[in-house]
Amino acid sequence: MNHNLKNSNEPEKDSEVLNAISRDRIRTNLLRKPEQKAIAFLVQRIPAWISSNMLTAIGFSGNVIVFLGFILASFFGRNYLLLGILGFAISWFGDSLDGRIAYFRKKSRKWYGFILDISFDWIGIVLIGCGTIVYVEGPWELLGYGFIVMYGWEIIIALMRYKITGNYSIDSGIFGPTEVRIIISAILVAEVLRPDSFVYSVALICIILLVSDITDTRKLLKAADEMDTKEKERKLHEENK
Repeated sequence: MNHNLKNSNEPEKDSEVLNAISRDRIRTNLLRKPEQKAIAFLVQRIPAWISSNMLTAIGFSGNVIVFLGFILASFFGRNYLLLGILGFAISWFGDSLDGRIAYFRKKSRKWYGFILDISFDWIGIVLIGCGTIVYVEGPWELLGYGFIVMYGWEIIIALMRYKITGNYSIDSGIFGPTEVRIIISAILVAEVLRPDSFVYSVALICIILLVSDITDTRKLLKAADEMDTKEKERKLHEENK
């Protein structure tokens, strides 16, 4: 009887946890619902000795594994690219849970966590881009630079959006870090099965990121222009009082 009562209360408890860990940010990515449910499930079961900073380190180690996968693939064979799938899974685990578990445990440090998260995200992107540069040959190496620039621009947009709107979002439309990890993992598998498909896939990603960055920047410029207009009207109103 007690077992049944516990099960009947679990959905309500999970709902409360979900609200507690997601109220500080807006998610629009395609997989947000199952992802948030998975995070709500995991934060309740991670041992107390694993801290938020440890999870950040775990997430970063995943990006290092992706980088090593590219390095090993360039010297010993493309099958080592599959290490990237493991790396992205570890990266998702640490990166998705570090801040959320701090909120769940009521130990969040908003600005400290914000700076730490952005810094390690940027270093991780640089590692993945550098891995691409090492793996591909000839002029295709520019794709690695392009990925770093385009994704870095996306990070800057997230920061500017936070400044302009007060809302922090790590997603661009239906695509977020989770979707990007899955897409790149699929590209790595495709490269193992069909050699030389990698460069075309990464080129397509860079183009999509460029279009997304331009679109998001235009939206931010419009929002910023509206804010400027409102501020001028408010100052004029105050001067005429």
